[in-house]
Amino acid sequence: SRSREFTHVHNTTQPKTPDDVVSQHLSGKVMSSSPSPSAVLDYLGSPAAVVGLGATTLALLGTTYYLTKSDDGRGDGSARRRSVANGSNANGRVEREELDRAKYPGGHLTIYYGSQTGTAQMFAKQIASECESRGFCPRVVDLQDVVENDDADAVEAAAAEGAFAKVDEDAALIRATLAHPHYRDGDGDGDNSDEPEGRSKALFFMATYGEGEPTDNAQQFVEMMKGKSGISNIYKIDASGGGDENGEGGRGEQRAPSLSSVSSVSVEEEADAAAGTAPSLRDDSFLRDLDYAVFGLGNRQYEHYNNMGRFVDASLEKCGASRVAAIGLGDDDDDLEGDFETWKDGVFWPAMMEKYVKGKEVAKSEKEEDAASLPPCPYRAEYLDPDGGDETADDSLVQTSSKHYSHSWDCPVVAKRELRDPSDPGSTIHMEIDISKHMGVLKYQTADNLGILPKNDPATVEAVARALDYDLDRRFALRPNAETEKGDSKHTLPFPGPCTVRTCLERYCDLIGPPRRSDLKQLAPYARDELDRRALLRMSSKEGKAEYKEKIVEAHVGFADIVTRLCPSIACPLEHFVMVCPRLQPRYYTISSSSTVHPTTIHITLAVLETPKKDGKAFRGLCSGHLAGLDVGDPVRAFVRDSTFRLPKQVERPVIMFGPGTGIAPMRAVLQERSHGRRNGVDHGPSVLYFGCKRRSMDYIYRDELEAFAEEGTLTELHLAFSREQERKVYVQHLLARRGRETWRMVHDERASIFVCGAVKMGADVDRALQDIIAEHGDMTRGEAKAYLDKMAVAGRFVQELWS
Repeated sequence: SRSREFTHVHNTTQPKTPDDVVSQHLSGKVMSSSPSPSAVLDYLGSPAAVVGLGATTLALLGTTYYLTKSDDGRGDGSARRRSVANGSNANGRVEREELDRAKYPGGHLTIYYGSQTGTAQMFAKQIASECESRGFCPRVVDLQDVVENDDADAVEAAAAEGAFAKVDEDAALIRATLAHPHYRDGDGDGDNSDEPEGRSKALFFMATYGEGEPTDNAQQFVEMMKGKSGISNIYKIDASGGGDENGEGGRGEQRAPSLSSVSSVSVEEEADAAAGTAPSLRDDSFLRDLDYAVFGLGNRQYEHYNNMGRFVDASLEKCGASRVAAIGLGDDDDDLEGDFETWKDGVFWPAMMEKYVKGKEVAKSEKEEDAASLPPCPYRAEYLDPDGGDETADDSLVQTSSKHYSHSWDCPVVAKRELRDPSDPGSTIHMEIDISKHMGVLKYQTADNLGILPKNDPATVEAVARALDYDLDRRFALRPNAETEKGDSKHTLPFPGPCTVRTCLERYCDLIGPPRRSDLKQLAPYARDELDRRALLRMSSKEGKAEYKEKIVEAHVGFADIVTRLCPSIACPLEHFVMVCPRLQPRYYTISSSSTVHPTTIHITLAVLETPKKDGKAFRGLCSGHLAGLDVGDPVRAFVRDSTFRLPKQVERPVIMFGPGTGIAPMRAVLQERSHGRRNGVDHGPSVLYFGCKRRSMDYIYRDELEAFAEEGTLTELHLAFSREQERKVYVQHLLARRGRETWRMVHDERASIFVCGAVKMGADVDRALQDIIAEHGDMTRGEAKAYLDKMAVAGRFVQELWS
């Protein structure tokens, strides 16, 4: 199935620390912690600081001048000239852009997105496309650009600006984008705004990734906002505030999601306060000239539903910003696009029009729409001369969410075997991948995640190329389209280049996953047949949701089916197809091998997804089908990603593991690690495993290995749930419930760690069973039992990696 914005993989932020304030902002690096304001001011007041910072600034500005010169030698000017283009005057002061108030009575609106698979970015662009007709001048910004802002004048101005003077470097960096003077407005009637320098307007689209984490391009921004808002624990945002979950709480209900009773100040800050030192990062007013709204993208199956949307909404308010519309929450487990449309049309735009336009007439655009013209495209395809020199690949302009395309490597399959019995119609594969030639970049820790970049089937690629008249062997490079893009973002391209058309369709375009309704709407203008166009528009509409579900989602129809079979009149230039077609996303597998035992190979355990289609054919999952079709010696393109599964440093502590089905993968790795330790004299604590499957004779995978671990003493307890071997189905949570007293003793007295891997529903059932045990044997209320588990999770003792 098509990868969405929401997966089970956890991210670990890797903060970067700059040497000094100036080099930080010019290089795009970000601090996740700051020295105390007094220490910074003492240093800046010294002669050494003045000389040192001045010399550093001159050197870096000289470097910036060299790097920004254009290829044709004409030059693009120094950093000073770039700043003038961004709204600075000749003296370096960043000025407000004057808009045509007849055309844009609502002023500027900056739309930020934190996106992993492109959906949040798509929503951001959809709002931007509606702005002009509503009287707003839009710009769309990748959140990575906020923390990589290299506009030195804007950063400097933000750190020394009137009432906001002397904000710390994190606040200055955030303000340099969120409150950039170039994009501020008064109240629409001159300079009568409450803020002398005007106010900024921002809309945030925030996808939640994994178990409540930020997306890759939002990680650093979230870390900085945690410090500035004082919300150190992002999992303590109460789900009750800010309107209902479709954004229909009413425009009057503009509350932040409230924090729980647990203080938002961290333990470290409390210690500082006790010692007489105030926390150095928190600032409750540095965004008080910002008006904002937030729409979150999440999946209700996960515990921390829409965590990032709630966090950004709460943290902005805690930093002094003013909410103008109730938060909207979209649920990808139901109808994410419907939730977005309901919030957009029923909450966001009414609130914006009431506050900023107030019934003023919006001047009509002078541009004449040609029905035969193509929609605007953010890229242009430049086809390369096959006889010319090779152009070096450059990923500096590639979107942060697409960096995995460049940071992955081809590794050969060295072993592959079927784990299920032939009597089972399904398939679960054990695969071993040789990483010995890439140890510098693919070194892993036990139970990390392996990202696999699948490939579309060659026959599908060729069929799409024939239908759209593409030459698969032509090489091309995507370039930002200066005519449609303002250049607000450095990260504009969807994948690295140059490449062949074949590589583009094979590796970067999701040709078989079901397109969203908004994708169908974007595709409709390219249909030359009126019937095709109407069909696409009908299924993309609110009224066509039922037809879309039946004919696209349930029928497993992808872009390839649409352009080759269902709407053959579609004619789409390559760059436009790249714009419309979703990106092919990596699939993540929790590594099932110990890095100590198998340092040069990575083992994965995968179930092959295969479901019948209405036409009698079988639909096969893209990645699992791709891997199932590989032979020993064939390459797999992969990269390693950190996991949250980590064995306790105190080796004597117990580990309780729940891994039914392919959820056994990280547990196998843990048992390998502990077995190796036992053989080398390490006295590990007890290891308890709950495993489940349908029948002992069919899909009891890794049976020989588990029984061997039990026989040698590495596996202290092995509890097996075979759901179909009795009249009433039995699952791992049922076995857990029978062992409440023993479980409580291990968790509370022996400080056991609990690892859970598998389906979201199983994870929720295990969570409930654990809460029941803690409440009963720990003499707690249900709420106290949940808080107990939450504290274990924060400490890394309760870890879940789940998928829907």
